[in-house]
Amino acid sequence: MRPILKLCEMIMDTSEPWHLSRSVPVTLIFAIIMQTVALIWFVASLSSEVEQNKMANAKQDAKIDSLEKIVQNQAVTMGRMDENIKAIREMMENDRIRGR
Repeated sequence: MRPILKLCEMIMDTSEPWHLSRSVPVTLIFAIIMQTVALIWFVASLSSEVEQNKMANAKQDAKIDSLEKIVQNQAVTMGRMDENIKAIREMMENDRIRGR
């Protein structure tokens, strides 16, 4: 429990202003800056890809709508063809029955 109290005291002790020690290597600072730049670049490219995906989704939605209309029209046509085939079959059966 005491180490936690010491840590809290160290965190709360703000009598000294923050400063950068000379013991921190320049390469570490450079690495942190480069990682920050890379993160910003990654987020920007990710945002661009999201926008491209939105546009592609809009195009696909339009295609899906047109395909749904086509499929619906084909279903209606298939229903008509089924009814026509039934009518032809009934006509043929009636002709066969009358022909006997």
